Amino acid sequence: MLSHMSDSDLPGRILVVEDDAGMRTLLLRTLQGNGYRARGVQDGREMWLALETAPVDLIILDVMLPGTNGLDLCRALRQGTGVSHEGEPPLSQVPVIMVSARGEELDRVLGLELGADDYVAKPFGQKELLARVRAVLRRGHANATLLNEYERKETLRFAGWSLDLKRRELTDPTGAVVEISGAEHDLLTSFLDHPQRVIGRDRLLELSRARLGDVSDRSIDVLVSRLRRKLGAESNGLIRTVRGMGYILTVPVERV
Repeated sequence: MLSHMSDSDLPGRILVVEDDAGMRTLLLRTLQGNGYRARGVQDGREMWLALETAPVDLIILDVMLPGTNGLDLCRALRQGTGVSHEGEPPLSQVPVIMVSARGEELDRVLGLELGADDYVAKPFGQKELLARVRAVLRRGHANATLLNEYERKETLRFAGWSLDLKRRELTDPTGAVVEISGAEHDLLTSFLDHPQRVIGRDRLLELSRARLGDVSDRSIDVLVSRLRRKLGAESNGLIRTVRGMGYILTVPVERV
């Protein structure tokens, strides 16, 4: 049995969105039995109500839901739909693990493209689910700890863009704020910490602390594609693919 988490360890407020009552109960028992503060809802309407009631650190989101499906709900979350709580990250940055009986690579890639941080195919074991939950929560917790420990107040500037590390806020050359997910922020920070250097996919997974599945699942490629879209039309020139090696941020970075 895995050890119980305390409030001083990793964050553990989890919302399970699953329409199958039996599966929802099983997930809640598994999470609660391992120290997480988990609650469950059955559809998108109840999900939004739950998010208005209290903040969460992670959403476990089933794809095949009645009404609005999980993919559309994930897209809405990443677009910043919904109420954010004072002192908490915006909903667009809350990690999402997609769960579905449809385990084909195309479905996994689609979930990641829409902003999910991980994708678990049914049926899955309790140990696998808990490992993925811990990994996704650990990434966000490690980033928050790093910011608090070193009080990183600097802003990183590149090609007219700015990334405020304390606020986790990306601003485009016109001064407009561009919403990015937690995984996208981690990846961008990895590039900005190593500008004008080729970084391999394995190294990017390690640097960004992302847990998106195996590299063969194209997790980093999908995440880079998402980040490029956020950076606009010139992004292919900013983050260039180096065939057989990885990616490189081609511009210099200024810390202020």
